Amino acid sequence: MTVVDSTHRVVKTTVKGQVVIPVEIRRKYHISRGTKVIIIDKDGEIILKPLLKNPVKEARGRFKQGHSALKSLIEDRKEEAGN
Repeated sequence: MTVVDSTHRVVKTTVKGQVVIPVEIRRKYHISRGTKVIIIDKDGEIILKPLLKNPVKEARGRFKQGHSALKSLIEDRKEEAGN
């Protein structure tokens, strides 16, 4: 594996077309043996996205930065009611 920068890695494919996802990325996205991934072919890029086993539980805490969607919605409704 060759590290290009903090978000890019170069890996080789096997005869079968397999690639090894670097350990730090597997840990970050909780990918282990048997984890299913979605393969997306979009605009000349191949994108791998792990399928979440329990989407609600595993997505919890991912949106801690900034305003919550609920608070923004409540604020919008208050503004609309005031006009």
